[in-house]
Amino acid sequence: MTTDPTVIRCDQFIAHSPAAVWRALTDPDLHAKWWAAGDVRPVVGHRFTLDMGPWGQQACEVLAVEPERLLRYSFAPGALDTTITWQLVPEGNGTRLLLEHAGFDLDSPLGRAALEGMGRGWPDVLLRIEPVLAAEAR
Repeated sequence: MTTDPTVIRCDQFIAHSPAAVWRALTDPDLHAKWWAAGDVRPVVGHRFTLDMGPWGQQACEVLAVEPERLLRYSFAPGALDTTITWQLVPEGNGTRLLLEHAGFDLDSPLGRAALEGMGRGWPDVLLRIEPVLAAEAR
């Protein structure tokens, strides 16, 4: 199997139902607790921005929605021009969350730097989802 060097792939088991993980991905209040503030909503065509702190406000547009199964949106069009895809797969008493962040331009210094930085950062970001859901369940 060959891996595309312009794609970041992460795989995280979360000990919560697909419905709970879906809420973490699509509820703006929960989303802000584990990643970035923004008016994310699971509606194709919905445009929103994510507050990426030192990297500023990043525009996004929802491209595909399959409730509790798949969410895809463009990320930073006109700058990074990448696509983030979240896939939720029921597994035992939890959910396997698959992330694919694709489309990095390796010919651009920004694209290369983003791929490198996000490639290191995404695994830690995904680890923050489960504690947020556990706190919400209390």
